[in-house]
Amino acid sequence: MSICKAVIPAAGFGTRMLPAAKAVPKELLPVLDRPVIQYVVEEAAEAGADDVLLITSRQKRAIEDHFDRNDQLEHRLRSAGRESLLASVAELAERVRIHCRRQAEPRGLGHAVLQAQQHVGREPFLCLLGDTIFSGEPAPARQLVEAHARLGTAVIALEQVAPEKVSRYGIVAGDLVAEGTYKLRTLVEKPSPDSAPSRLAIAARYVLTPGIFKHLRAAAPGAGGEIQLTDALRSLLAHEPIHGIVLAARRHDIGNPLDWLATNLIFAARDSAMRRALAPLLRELLESAPTP
Repeated sequence: MSICKAVIPAAGFGTRMLPAAKAVPKELLPVLDRPVIQYVVEEAAEAGADDVLLITSRQKRAIEDHFDRNDQLEHRLRSAGRESLLASVAELAERVRIHCRRQAEPRGLGHAVLQAQQHVGREPFLCLLGDTIFSGEPAPARQLVEAHARLGTAVIALEQVAPEKVSRYGIVAGDLVAEGTYKLRTLVEKPSPDSAPSRLAIAARYVLTPGIFKHLRAAAPGAGGEIQLTDALRSLLAHEPIHGIVLAARRHDIGNPLDWLATNLIFAARDSAMRRALAPLLRELLESAPTP
């Protein structure tokens, strides 16, 4: 079965990006010429999804507005012959239908995904976190959709992380069944380095089966009353197989100022003209930096 629907949780407060994220959702912070969440929707569309559900909150109406029409702005751009400035959004609107549902209270990623149950019904679906983007090919959503077509199970994106970073992520353990492909045995949310079952971290992208919703409803809230997707996946694993795929692409988290700035520079360096324009400035900054 092909994957036609994608769910993008984007309801979090973005506290690590305050005060910038107080009025502007972190998912709308720009990486070069477009907001982060537009890259995420484009990734879903490239993987074949033509129906995208954004899980937002009452503080994030601006995310919905970004994908909506703005007749006054469009008219002004047409009059000035500058329609190309909105071309990427217009082209995306032609490829996918974008829906929005609000998470009424901040109860964690698992609770946000649960809001999609009625929309996705009994179909497998992509789930892409709205504050993480990738560079490199193949894009994660495409890689996971192809793996799902091959394996017929839920599929989780994985990346190797340094031992000191395992406590930041959900970590999996599994058996290698093909190059870069693991049949999972367990999942643990943010373990200590000493107790982590591996260094394979869950990397912000999933293909989930509709069976996940039963386990999300039954999941016990953890710290802060949040429902963890990792806990529900561990429960699902007792009833159906789940595979993990090591991604070929590189993950970029924009959840804090340093990572956001680094992501902008990395994406800028992919464009030869922009790289040439930035190089003198970066050299100047490095040469003028005070000695530690």
